[in-house]
Amino acid sequence: MGRAFVAVLSGMLLVLAACGSGAPGTSSAPPPPPLQVTVTPTGNAADVAPRAEVAATTDGTFADVTLTAAPGGPVAGTLSPDRKRWTPAGPLTYGATYTWGGTATAPDGRSTPVTGAFTTVAPAETVRATLNIGDGREVGVGAPITIQFSAPVEDKAAVERALSVRTSVPTEGSWAWLPDQDGGSRVHWRPKEYWKAGTQVDVRADLLGVPFGGGAWGREDLTTSFRIGRAQVVRADVNSFRLVVERDGQQVMDVPASYGLDSDPDRTTRSGIHVVTEKFANKRMVSPQFGYDVVMGWAVRISNNGEFIHANPGSVGSQGSSNVTHGCVNLSTADARTFFDSALYGDPVEVTGSGVDYSERDGDVYDWTIPWDRWQSMSAL
Repeated sequence: MGRAFVAVLSGMLLVLAACGSGAPGTSSAPPPPPLQVTVTPTGNAADVAPRAEVAATTDGTFADVTLTAAPGGPVAGTLSPDRKRWTPAGPLTYGATYTWGGTATAPDGRSTPVTGAFTTVAPAETVRATLNIGDGREVGVGAPITIQFSAPVEDKAAVERALSVRTSVPTEGSWAWLPDQDGGSRVHWRPKEYWKAGTQVDVRADLLGVPFGGGAWGREDLTTSFRIGRAQVVRADVNSFRLVVERDGQQVMDVPASYGLDSDPDRTTRSGIHVVTEKFANKRMVSPQFGYDVVMGWAVRISNNGEFIHANPGSVGSQGSSNVTHGCVNLSTADARTFFDSALYGDPVEVTGSGVDYSERDGDVYDWTIPWDRWQSMSAL
């Protein structure tokens, strides 16, 4: 009797234990974590810079993402290969409201909308910039790259960080900020030595969205792509009374010339590296100081202080023997035409032997008169 009771009791305990373990399929799994979608900037941000970080990310995958500007419309963008990150294709615009849209999905099919909004800064002033060398041009080996701004730039370091120069062959060079001109700041880039002939040069100025300081911002991006042509250099020794042109290391011209009258500092042709900047088949030249108003042919400007290489039939008798000009380099009509046809913007003209040096006071392109270590120190970076 006692053994039977213990057996029955043990069986009841086994049944109860089995019942307490729960039947298969009746347990409740924890809920999946919510799908994460993050947009940057966050929280209805205001005064966002057009080049600030803008992105949408998810731990799922994006079915689609939209960013719409008002005014402006849809913003072009790119999804990462894993479809977890979306970024705009370029900088945004000023003074616009941007609204997110789209959907992210989880592996199990759950979806989460992409939401949010922000506004970009509306500047009190935007500053225009102008590059000196246009797309596709061929220029000389002394050509500087110049950017002229329509107003003074306070934060020069921020602006300079937005500038880049890429070359097809290794080229050491630097930006330098020159004194303000024409109502605004200006920055020039030049190589340490003359460019190598045939170099391809690509310049970017990503200025849209860059704070210039004082409440001003960059108005737009600029780019240009140009080529360095043949290596033509003018050797102009005023005491030789001749003008020599070398092209790719070979002499191609050696002609009689007359330079500025050295006994008068106001008429002396300045010693130093000038750069060809403009050409005129006929150029009116006026000087109230010296009382002339004449038109000269085949005139090639080499500075902004009035120095040209040009034809002057009236000084042919002095060309090759004495210096009688008001600072220009006089050639015969035939020689001036030959030189005119060969000259490119940026060709160096190395004047030597006179009593006055070429300097800042003589014009806006005096870059090669500045020693390299000083030039580098004129960078804002």
